[in-house]
Amino acid sequence: MVRVKVRLYATLRRYRPELGHGEAASFELRDGATLRDLLAAIGIPSNETKQCFVNAVGQELDFVLHDGDEVGVFPPIAGGE
Repeated sequence: MVRVKVRLYATLRRYRPELGHGEAASFELRDGATLRDLLAAIGIPSNETKQCFVNAVGQELDFVLHDGDEVGVFPPIAGGE
């Protein structure tokens, strides 16, 4: 199993309303799980995300997660292109 910590930002916080501002949630996923799998486990449609960071580095949704990774998930920002 892979255990990761996830922080959801801006409008994505609605998927884990029990978390305090800036608080991380812990998730356990199967070995070989990707960012896409993590989003599915949280219940976030991939089209609602703009950028995911793993250990402060931007990654694509097919990135394979490792035990201890810290993930930040951001929605698209309005007003730009």
